Amino acid sequence: MHPRYSPRHLLLLHLLLPSLISCLSAYQESSIANALDHSHGYSDSRYHHPDFSTNDGKDTDLKHIFPGSLNFEAKVVARLDQANAPASSAKVVNVDDFGAKADGTDDSQAFKKAWEEACSSNGSAIIVIPKNKVYYLKPVTFSGPCESDLVFKIFGTIKASAKISDYENDRRHWLVFQNVQNFRVKGGGTIDGNGKIWWENSCKINKSQPCQHAPTAVTFLESKSLIVANLRFQNAQQMHLSFQNCVNVRALNLMVIAPGTSPNTDGIHVTGTQNIRIRKCVIRTGDDCISIVSGSKNVEATDITCGPGHGISIGSLGADNSEAEVSNVFVNRATISGTTNGVRIKTWQGGSGYAKNIVFQNVVMRNVTNPIIINQNYCDQDNPCTEQTSAVQISNVKYKNIKGTSASDVAVNFDCSKSIPCRGILLQDVNIALVEDGQPDASCANVNLTKRGEVYPQCS
Repeated sequence: MHPRYSPRHLLLLHLLLPSLISCLSAYQESSIANALDHSHGYSDSRYHHPDFSTNDGKDTDLKHIFPGSLNFEAKVVARLDQANAPASSAKVVNVDDFGAKADGTDDSQAFKKAWEEACSSNGSAIIVIPKNKVYYLKPVTFSGPCESDLVFKIFGTIKASAKISDYENDRRHWLVFQNVQNFRVKGGGTIDGNGKIWWENSCKINKSQPCQHAPTAVTFLESKSLIVANLRFQNAQQMHLSFQNCVNVRALNLMVIAPGTSPNTDGIHVTGTQNIRIRKCVIRTGDDCISIVSGSKNVEATDITCGPGHGISIGSLGADNSEAEVSNVFVNRATISGTTNGVRIKTWQGGSGYAKNIVFQNVVMRNVTNPIIINQNYCDQDNPCTEQTSAVQISNVKYKNIKGTSASDVAVNFDCSKSIPCRGILLQDVNIALVEDGQPDASCANVNLTKRGEVYPQCS
């Protein structure tokens, strides 16, 4: 005999069910967020634990370099929260319903069809990539504009095709989200670039191979009001995640992982993008953890765990005599371990333009080569670079509360242009020791330098 339920009980169950589904789907995302929340601290008493608070409990430096733009995050969140509609009202588009098999064959067409269905929906839509499945994709571009706000929920794994021949039409990109607005990518799943075959064929690994481009795993191109959160990016063919010509971006609670020997596998690359905040990310790759290049403005990176890799870099800028513009960069609360650089600005001779209004503060270095470096004679090529008088102007750069250990004898290195020296460089409360016994050095050429508080090592 089946139990009978009153209409009132059935109505209550109907009202509660969407909330239960929402809570269950959020559980997987929370596992990554919780792991990241515990990744920044360490208890080793050999290292300094800086006090990150200011007198008023606020980031006063952030106010200084982000005038008039501090409210952009609130606007982005408010707008995107509208996309996070209850399950009962948002259209759910499951890639399996469009022919995705997750059986090792190519699922690109199924993903395209699911995108087209969601993108053309008149109401909010959620694209679902189910958990405990691996979907192989060839290069795919997901294009907007869409009729409504979208959420791209990755619970499972999206993995790149390992056949280089699949990239004949475009060796620069794998997954591209283009011209989208009010868009979230989240879910706690994994995006896997399957990059081993590309690394093995890189000229940096195999000197017999010609130097060729390799794909960026995920590119957001010419898009506005984005949130990318609670995801794992791993083993990219080259760069893992790139924001190109975007406005109003939040990248939160991301894990970006690749072997330290994998070539050119930058974690998060920012180019031509304005108003971007990168927070609570763990990045361990074979190149820059975060790279910020020309056209970028109002960039904040907070609570970053970096290493192995090449550190947090602005540049390179000015290659091939080009003009570069980077301004208002704020890096706060970072732990950088075992990297070839710590916080770096790098420019080529012959360039023009500027890199200005930059703050690196509350950074802990652990066994880092070149902890603090400005290199205006950057030359990443086999043949020596020709000496040129033109240079990207570097000005108004502040290093505050930088502590830790250097793996090289020179812990502070300012190698600035003879013709266009670095201006307005401030070292405040800097204390970097050698990993092994001895005293580190500072090298300062063509730099207008000011010191506050205790600074060690100092330029002679």
